[in-house]
Amino acid sequence: MLQIDIEACIGCGVCESTCTFGAIKVEGGVAVVGDTCTLCGSCVDVCEVGALSIEREEKVTQGNLADWSGVWVYAECRHGRLAPVALELLGAGRKLAEKRGVSLSAVLLGSKIEGMAEELIAYGADKVFVVDDPALASFTDDAYGNALSALAKKHRPEIILAGATAIGRSFIPRVATTLATGLTADCTDLAIRDEDGALLQTRPAFGGNIMATIVCPHTRPQISTVRPLVMKPLVRDAGRKGEIIKVNLDSALLKPRVKVLNSVVEDLDRVNLSEADIVVAGGRGLENEKGFAMIRELADVLGGAVAASRAAVDSGWIPYPHQVGQTGKTVAPKIYIACGISGAIQHLVGMQSADTIIAINRDADAPIFDVATYGIVGDVFEIVPMLIAKFKDRKSA
Repeated sequence: MLQIDIEACIGCGVCESTCTFGAIKVEGGVAVVGDTCTLCGSCVDVCEVGALSIEREEKVTQGNLADWSGVWVYAECRHGRLAPVALELLGAGRKLAEKRGVSLSAVLLGSKIEGMAEELIAYGADKVFVVDDPALASFTDDAYGNALSALAKKHRPEIILAGATAIGRSFIPRVATTLATGLTADCTDLAIRDEDGALLQTRPAFGGNIMATIVCPHTRPQISTVRPLVMKPLVRDAGRKGEIIKVNLDSALLKPRVKVLNSVVEDLDRVNLSEADIVVAGGRGLENEKGFAMIRELADVLGGAVAASRAAVDSGWIPYPHQVGQTGKTVAPKIYIACGISGAIQHLVGMQSADTIIAINRDADAPIFDVATYGIVGDVFEIVPMLIAKFKDRKSA
C-alpha cells in the first residue's frame, strides 16, 4: 500500500499533478491517497522530500523454479478442427523452447480427436499430450481447466501458452488460479530474458495507451494468452517426428458442474476479416457513414473485406463486426489499406502483422505512418476515388 509520512509531507502538490489516476489529493496541506491508487509508483519517484513510499507484501517463491521445464501450447480445437491460433502458438513456442533449450509440447483436449496430434507435430511440437474422453466433447470451464491443471501439476512445464479466444479467455484463468501462478492476457509479443530465462510477456496496458512487458519471477508455470493472428505458424513439415502421449485422467476431474444442452454453430460472418487477404479500413477521417460507401467500393474492386477503427464503430458509421484493434478483431492480411486512420496503439495491435500496410491520411505526422509500408499524405476523399478508378481500369484491361 502507499504510505504517506505526514510529518515529512510539505503539501507541494507535485504528487497530485503527477498521478494520472487522480488518486492523490492535497488536503489541509498534506497528501491524501484515495481508492483509485494502482501502486504505479510515479508519485514516489517525484516526491523530493521522500514523504511517499510503497509497502509491498514479500513475495514467496514457489519452491525450486528449476524443477519446471518445457514449453506447452494448449491446442484448441473446435468442431473437429484445430483452431488456427494453436498452430500460430506452436510457431511462437518453438522459438521460446529453442531459446530455453527445452522441448515444445502441445496439449490436446476433446473427444474423437484422432489425427490432430500428427498435425501438431508437423507444425513444430515435439510431444503431444492427448486427453481423448467423451466427457470433453463439449467445452466447459471446469472439465477443461481441471484436465490442463492436472497435467501441468504432474509434468511441470515452465511456460503455458493459449489463444486469447473465447475458450482460452474463459478457462485459462481457472488454470492459473488452480496452479497458484500468474497469467498475462492478450499478449502481442513473447520473448525470453537472457539473464534468468524469464518469459517477457508484452501486452497493451492502460486502455492500450502503452505497451507493458510483464514477468512472473516467483511462480511457475508462466501462463500467457495470445491474440490470434499475432504470431506466425511454422511451415508444415509432414516428415517431422514426435511423441504422442495418450493420457487417461480420473473421471471425477472431467465431470463438469455445468451441462451443455445444445451447441449451435453460427453461419460464417459475412464480414470474414480474419481470412481476407486484402482489408480496406476506414477511420474517423471518413467523417461520416457515407464515407464507408467509398471504402466498400474499393474493397469490392480489390476483392477484399471492409474494416474500421473503434472511433468509426463508436460513431455508429459501421457495425462492430468490422472493428479491428484491441477491442475488436486481429487481422493479418497480405495488404491492409488504412484510410483516414490516425494509428492509435489500440488499433495498431490489431493489424500491425499485415504483410503490407498502406496508409492514407492528411496528417503527415499521424502515427499510422510509423508502421506503414507505404504512406500517402492527402485527402482520402480525393485519393481513394482515384485508386478505385485506376483499379477498375486495370481490371477491365
